[in-house]
Amino acid sequence: MLTTTEQRLTAIREWLSQHQIDALLVPHEDEYLGEYVPAHNERLHWLTGFTGSAGAAVITQEKAAIFVDGRYTVQVTKQVPAELFEYRHLIEEPALDWIKENVANGASIAIDPRMHSSAWLNAAQAKLAGAFELKILDTNPIDQIWHDRPEPFVSEVRLMPTDAVGQSSESKRKEVAELIKQAGADSAIITALDSVCWLLNVRGLDVSRLPVLLSHAILHSDASVEFFLDPARLPADFESHVGPGLSVHAPEQLQSRLEALQGKQVLLDPAISNAWFKLVLQNSGASVVSAADPCLMPKAAKNDVEIAGMKACHIRDGVAMTKFLCWLDSEVASGNLHNEATLSDTLESFRKEDPTLMDLSFDTISAAGSNAAMCHYNHENQPEPGQLEIDTLYLVDSGGQYLDGTTDITRTIAIGQPNEEMIKQFTLALKGHIGVARARFPKGTRGYQIDTLARQHLWAEGYDYDHGTGHGVGHFLSVHEGPASISKKHVDVPLLEGMVLSNEPGYYRADAFGIRIENLELVVEKQTSGDFPVLAFESLTRCPIDTRNINVNMLTRPELAWLNDYHQKVWDDISPLVEGEVKEWLRAATQPLTHA
Repeated sequence: MLTTTEQRLTAIREWLSQHQIDALLVPHEDEYLGEYVPAHNERLHWLTGFTGSAGAAVITQEKAAIFVDGRYTVQVTKQVPAELFEYRHLIEEPALDWIKENVANGASIAIDPRMHSSAWLNAAQAKLAGAFELKILDTNPIDQIWHDRPEPFVSEVRLMPTDAVGQSSESKRKEVAELIKQAGADSAIITALDSVCWLLNVRGLDVSRLPVLLSHAILHSDASVEFFLDPARLPADFESHVGPGLSVHAPEQLQSRLEALQGKQVLLDPAISNAWFKLVLQNSGASVVSAADPCLMPKAAKNDVEIAGMKACHIRDGVAMTKFLCWLDSEVASGNLHNEATLSDTLESFRKEDPTLMDLSFDTISAAGSNAAMCHYNHENQPEPGQLEIDTLYLVDSGGQYLDGTTDITRTIAIGQPNEEMIKQFTLALKGHIGVARARFPKGTRGYQIDTLARQHLWAEGYDYDHGTGHGVGHFLSVHEGPASISKKHVDVPLLEGMVLSNEPGYYRADAFGIRIENLELVVEKQTSGDFPVLAFESLTRCPIDTRNINVNMLTRPELAWLNDYHQKVWDDISPLVEGEVKEWLRAATQPLTHA
């Protein structure tokens, strides 16, 4: 009897045969190209059984391969049958390279253009030109075969009043419309879910961990907007909330409204919009202006109301974290070494005590011992969650989506007595964290110019970490918000006052332990005695850093002063909101340190 995966693979091969196509490429992405894919769009999971957040598969009549990155090399072997799929590395051997090696020249390769960005399609056409026929599909074969496909989750449309977000939708649309004009365009297609919701001051929960609505918008240079969402979902006061110049269309009308842009200059972000948009526009006689989503920079630079909300929710989130860490220390002292799932659920229960919590901001990374050496570890993707062990480290990376902001925090906790090597590596990572937190830099500075501050102390000892130092964070929106970042990548985006970015250097020793220290930082302006003001970071996160992991004598006096000052702020903001043993735990955790 065939397994479910075999049955689905066979069905795809029958489809290939019926349509005289040689291969089908199935990415993890859906038509929104977002970080999170709702259950009804998990096509790669349906086909292969793989539950990771990045990957692709290629199916031919004779072969099938699944492509995953280094995070999932172990997981894929447990979820995807080796007798059905070859395992390949997504970065080292991308799907198109595998196709060139394993599929005969002249073969037809089918793709759904909604599942790939415009930039990807351009690169794919160039790479396969002359050797393969890239067949652009009108419909996705998996959607035709997936008979028990879940219904999309339809959430309540939440209208965000101006006093909660600081700027009306009408004002935002006028501001962005000017950027559209500056780009030489008549209209812009807004495809990023968080951009649409930011622009219209709405939120939803259509996608787990991302407070958005599955929708699209077309913004014109006169600031009028076409919004594509089932009109039946919208509250009665939606039109007055958004302001004049709004028209609402059913999603099925999107293609006809794009075709109506014939002869117009239409801005489209090739990096984050799917290729179908570009194809429809070009076939309709519109001229596509390839440029960044004009909402990105205004959205990233938070206004005063958004900043106040971010500060407030970080204090409440700090209360939840403090309660959790106090509970964890008490449990360990009592000999109760829980598993990763219990720890994750307990932390979530503390966050849920806050009625403004709408969701987590991502799946909690709850990693005990050597599991923390995998920087994107997920206990839910393992055969069974790992268990705390004495004299090790526990890493927890988590966050919440609150009505007034989004949080993201990582703490690495001593379980018993960490050894000297753990303490050394933690202190090196902490020195890098403090280096970023204390940075002063001129306006116009890019994130990659800051990144060295986080790595310098690890580099000096011959160590590094294989992820970025910081990502942007939205205001009750995406926890991974573009366009700014802090990493080795030369992202040509300046850090602006009001941006919120993470500061999360770490260290990972395979099969041994993992360390990460993460706060969120607000970019602020500082007056100087020199010729011009500079930018700096203000830490938003309010939660103790585990001093049991620190070799104080490795810290310079300014570094130690920063740490003690940070802990004083944590005490000042959190202690009035906790009591009893939690307050006593916090008092001990924030005591000033001194050099020996």
